[in-house]
Order: sequence, then C-alpha cells, then structure tokens
Amino acid sequence: MVNSMTAFASANGSSGAVSWAWEIRSVNGRGLDVRMRLAEGFDGLEALARKQIAAICKRGTITVGLRVKRNSTARVAQLNPEGLERALEVARIATHEAKVEVAPLDIAAILALPGVFGTVEGEADPLSAVNDPVKKDFETALAGFAKARAAEGAALAEVLAQQIEQIDGLCARAAEVLDGRRDHVAETMRMNLARVLGTTDAVDEQRLEQELALLAVKADVSEELDRLQAHVIAARELLAQDGPIGRKFDFLTQEFNREANTLCSKANYTDLTGIGLDLKAVIDQMREQVQNVE
Repeated sequence: MVNSMTAFASANGSSGAVSWAWEIRSVNGRGLDVRMRLAEGFDGLEALARKQIAAICKRGTITVGLRVKRNSTARVAQLNPEGLERALEVARIATHEAKVEVAPLDIAAILALPGVFGTVEGEADPLSAVNDPVKKDFETALAGFAKARAAEGAALAEVLAQQIEQIDGLCARAAEVLDGRRDHVAETMRMNLARVLGTTDAVDEQRLEQELALLAVKADVSEELDRLQAHVIAARELLAQDGPIGRKFDFLTQEFNREANTLCSKANYTDLTGIGLDLKAVIDQMREQVQNVE
C-alpha cells in the first residue's frame, strides 16, 4: 500500500472549563522529522506522541500542535458569616433603639446587604484532570492522519500506475519505429559514403567497414528500450509492495530519465525523437508525484 507524505487531521475535546484542539499535518521530507508544539502543562505527552507517530510514519516532516484553553469558571454563591453577623447585630440594635413597634426581620433584605451574600469565581479544574481525554483525542487525530495519508497514497498510486502504462506504451511505439529508423540510418550512411567516395581517391575498405560497424553500434537503441522495459516491471513491483517505497521509486525515476535521455541523443530519426521527448515528459511528471510518496 502506498502512503502519501502529505496529510492533515485534527481532533477537539473539552472537559469542564478546559477545552483543547489537536492538529497533525505533514509535508515531504527526506527522513522522519517530528516537530511538537504542545501547550504548557502537557509536555509529558511528547514522548508518547513521538513513539506513536514513528510506529506508522517512516518519512515526512510532521508537525503536531496542541492548543489548550481554560474557559471562565462558573461563579458560585457564597455566604459571608461575619458579614451576616454584623448585619444581624445592627438589626438588633436598631430594633432595641426603636420607640415604635418594628416589623419582623426580612431575611431577603438582610442577605441583600453588601458583604453578606454574593458570588465568587469557582475553582478551575486542574490540567492533570484532563490528561487522559487529551491523550485519547490525540490517538483519534493520529488515526485520522493515518487514514488521510493512506487515502492520498491510493490516489498517488493510481496516477503513478497510469504513468507507468504510458511509459510502457511509448516503449512499444519506439520498438515499432525501429525498422523504419534502420532503413533511414542505412540510407544516411550510404549517402555519406557516396559523398566520401566522391571526394577521396583511395578508401581503406577494412577501415571503412569498421567505421560503419561502429556507427551501427552507436546508433543501436535496443539496450535502452530493454532497460526501460525492465524499469517498467520494477516500478509495477514497487507499487505492489507494502511499506515506504518513495526513495526507491525516486531512484528508479532517475534511471528512467537516464535511458530516455540516451534514447533521444541516439535517435537520429524524427519519429523516435518525438517518442523520446514524450517519454521524458511523462517521466518528469512521474518524478513530481513520487516526491509525495513515503
């Protein structure tokens, strides 16, 4: 299965007055580079997160972020006994000093007096209380991240498979034009030979045969086509493998490109040159895609 090195996933959670958000994102990288940005108070999760990431990822620059917010705590009602005692004492004194009959004390009025009854900020939940749910949400985000890498990898594999088919087809076309190219090269050699014989009084026949044989060898592209076909087989085998294949595939695209360059330089035939240029274009596109493969 092919995995992509580019992916993104997130997970959110809350408990009491604490809320948090995990984000995991990755881009291409030569090796595995994990960068952690955790909220203060959760540094203890870093080792666990790195271990779990390394278990599923072998390449890529991966950034993990954890944001934590402590919301405003609820206000709770609180009675001030000292304030209540003072209010009642004042009420008793007022009743004693009054020269007329006084109505019974109104408790609600007493409680409404300043300093007797009010609300205060509730105690904030300790961060340690949410450590386990925060850890669980990281695992949720990591599972989504792995799923995203696999989904993008499957799309990459489909594109690469199509490009390999294109290369295979272009190699077949190249093989088909070799007969026409052979006649073209032979005719070119005959014309050049006639030109040489027309301007030279004496020709060393043995040396001439050697030179013609050497030109024929240099012009032969059968080895390049054979190697391209071998690379096609190797590329298909790589796509069928499990685990990281990006580095091997990148090296293989370099080999593809080398053979296509040689084919173009030796073509000496318009049809074959055109096929060689098409090969180079497809190989270049394939190499761009391979940069995203783990």
